[in-house]
This record gives sequence, C-alpha cells and structure tokens, in this order.
Amino acid sequence: MWNRLQGRLRPVGCGVEELRCRRREREAALRKARREQQLVSKRLVRDNAPEEAEVDLILGEAEIQQFLRLAQRGTEEKERERALVSLRRGLQHLETQQTFIRLEGSMRTLVGLLTSNQALLQLEAARCLHELSHSEQSAVAEACLPATSYLLTYLSGHSSDFIELCLYTLGNLIVESEAVRSQLLPQGIVPALAACIQSSHLTVLEALGYALSQLLQAKEAPEKIIPSVLGSTLPQHMLRLLQPGPKLNPGVAVEFAWCLHYIICSQVNNALLITHGALSTLGLLLLDLAGAVQRSEDAGLELLVCPVFRCLSNLLTETAVEAVGGQMQLRDERVVAALFILLQFFLQKQPSLLPEGLWLLNNLTANSPSFCTSLLSLDLIEPLLQLLPVSNVVSVLVLTVLCNVAEKGPAYCEHLWPGPLLPSLLDMLTFSDTDVIGQSLELLQLLFLYRPEAAQAFLQQSGLQALERHEEEAQLQERVHALQRTALHG
Repeated sequence: MWNRLQGRLRPVGCGVEELRCRRREREAALRKARREQQLVSKRLVRDNAPEEAEVDLILGEAEIQQFLRLAQRGTEEKERERALVSLRRGLQHLETQQTFIRLEGSMRTLVGLLTSNQALLQLEAARCLHELSHSEQSAVAEACLPATSYLLTYLSGHSSDFIELCLYTLGNLIVESEAVRSQLLPQGIVPALAACIQSSHLTVLEALGYALSQLLQAKEAPEKIIPSVLGSTLPQHMLRLLQPGPKLNPGVAVEFAWCLHYIICSQVNNALLITHGALSTLGLLLLDLAGAVQRSEDAGLELLVCPVFRCLSNLLTETAVEAVGGQMQLRDERVVAALFILLQFFLQKQPSLLPEGLWLLNNLTANSPSFCTSLLSLDLIEPLLQLLPVSNVVSVLVLTVLCNVAEKGPAYCEHLWPGPLLPSLLDMLTFSDTDVIGQSLELLQLLFLYRPEAAQAFLQQSGLQALERHEEEAQLQERVHALQRTALHG
C-alpha cells in the first residue's frame, strides 16, 4: 500500500524536505488506492398487503397472457387490479420473469397499463416493472427500457408513494448497463432528479438519494453524468439535506452523503463544492455526530459517519481548499475533538471505521500547523498512541499523523518527547510488518533531527538492538542504517 522510495536518510536539516517529498508521493498513491470499489446494489420495495402472505407461484406463458388480458379488458377495475397483483407475485420468481420477457407484446401491454388513466392499475403496473428491475439477470431488467421515459415523467406527479416506487425502479435499472444509462440521460434523468429533490416527503428523498447514487457510480459518470449533476441545483440541495439540526433525517442524509462522496471521488470540480460550503456543512455534521455519540449509542451511526469521513478526507486533499478559504470552513479544535470522540466510540463499537477517521486526521494535520497545535493543546497524543495495537493499518495511520506533527519543527517535537512516544516506538520496532516499521523509522528520524537528545534516550532504552532486527530486510536496510548513524552521531 505504501510505496517507499529507497534511499539514504541524511542526519542533517535537508533530510526533512526529502522526508516530506517521499511522504507526499506515498500519500498520493494511498489516496488513489482508497477510491474503493463502488457500492452498486439493487433495492426491492414491496407492499405489506395481505395478499403478500399468499403462496407465490411460478407462472407459465398461458397464465401470464391470461393475467395481462384480464388486466387490459376485465369488466371491473377490481378484477383488473387483482390480475396485476397475481402477475406481480409471479414476477418475484426468475423463471416467470424470463418467460414474461420472451412473450411477445408482454412489455408493451404492461407499459400500456402503466400509462392508463386509472391510478390503481398504474400503481400495480409500476410494481410489476419494479419486480422486473430487481431481477438478478440483466436481460430481464433491460427489457424494461420501453418504460423509462414514462417513469421519468411520473416523477413530477402528486403521489409520493408512486414517485418513490418509480425512483427505486429507475435506480435498479441504472446499474444494469451503460446502454440503459445512455437512454436515461437524453430523456432528462438529471433535471428530473433535480426537480424531485425539492420534495417535502422523506421517503421520496431517500429513494432519490438511492437512484442518484446508482447514477453517480457508473464508470462513465465523471465524463458524462457528474458535470450535468454539478451544473444543476442538486449539489446545493444535497448540502442542505446534510445540514445538522432537527430537520436532519438519518436515512436521507446517508444516501446523499454517499452521493457527495462519489462526486468528490470523481474530482470533476471539487472547488465548486468547496465554494458551496461543503467543508463547513460536513464539519458541522461531524460535530453533530460526535454529540449524538455522547447522548446515546446509536447502532446505525456508522452508516453516516463513514461517508462523512471520506468526503472530508478527500476534499482536504484538493489544492483548491486554500484558494477558496476551505480551511477557514473548519474550526480546528472542535473538529479535532469531535473526531477523537468518534474514534473512541468506534474503537469499542466498530473498529473497522478507525482507519477512515485516522485518514481524515492525517489529511487535517498534513499541511496545517493549526490542526497539529489542536492535537497537542487537547492532549490527544496519548489517546492516539493507545490506538497503535489495534491493527497494522491503524498503526501506520497513527504513525503518519504523528509524523505530520513532528515535521512541523522543534516546537512541536518538544510535545512529543519526553513522553510515552519513544517507548511506543520501541514496541513498534518489534513488529514484523514493513509498513509499520518503515513509518516508525520515519518518525524516529524526524524526532532525532529536531530533538537530538531523544536519540540518547533511544540508545539508553536498547534502541539499537531493536533496529538490528531489521538490518537484513531489503526494504528497510538503508533507512535502518541511516537511523543508526543518526542515533550514534547526532
């Protein structure tokens, strides 16, 4: 994960620039690696009506034709509706889905029912399409393409239940193929979603967030989709829905936080998001989440914290942050304190989120003396060191944050030594992981450069013997030798 440059670390002042250069290159590679596989999925929305408890049957061609005929030409609306309910229940099975799309005229008939002027028939036809959109076979979902323009049109309707169903159906269809998305884009899916985001119905907003997140995860999104999204009113409304306060809805916030994450990862125009106040909004949301942790133990908190961590982390790496005053959108001590509250919470409840929080702390402290000062003034070095034993990944990130502090100069290193840092680093040198060892060596190098007396303490605590364990490791050999010389000769 960490691409290290081979070379000698000189025990003189210019070695600091060499360390900084190498760390910048390594962190750039890590940021690229952290653009993880997208979280593409499908969702199924089903009514809890009594008939759902009945046994679902696999339908053959004759039964499908019969139900479609009754739905089209039944003498009573209730009879027509029951026919579509039976068809929908059959379409919950893959075998029925495959038979349905093979049957000539079946989709045309279903689309005709979707566009009828009877609300109940429209709703049941939409539910049938939704079952098809959720199919595990892409050919089944792609057969729904003739209905997409109508689904988009109905997003401007008055029934929130119907709009919600259309959004989830569109979200399921979006993930199938570029061909589906290529049809939806000229049909106006981005403007349709931008209109929907002003809805007052939370269920509609949550469904909208799902559909939009599916769209933003497409491989062609950076070129063909995200520029249109950024050119619409969607970003401002997304940030509005992430603002902390009594109106913040967790389900809606989770969906749009992930949407924001996908936009930021595309790096299409993050300066625009920063200009819109993204850092300020996310920073305030982080404070609110830390407050929620202190008030109660919300088991679902991680669903929102994870994308918020990632959004902030990635925005802080943008060169535009300083240009548009992005750092001023975050209040140093409050953000750092909130982050540590969340780290302590997840240490007990969800350790897998610790790397996310530490990566944010790394990006906060990398180029900001003020955030490093906050870390020291709040006495957070020792709590940070307590995270070292959690895992190798966590250890590397903790050590990287400490390197960020140490490289700021002698005044900062005075807070690192004397103290518990040196014993902790000696413990780290007993590890076998080369990333952990390498980052420990880098921190020691910085500490010895700015606090030469720390090298003497290192020698007195059997530091050279600890280094000797790694003399034969090819990736570490030069750096071990350089640090040995620094410790011995200052």
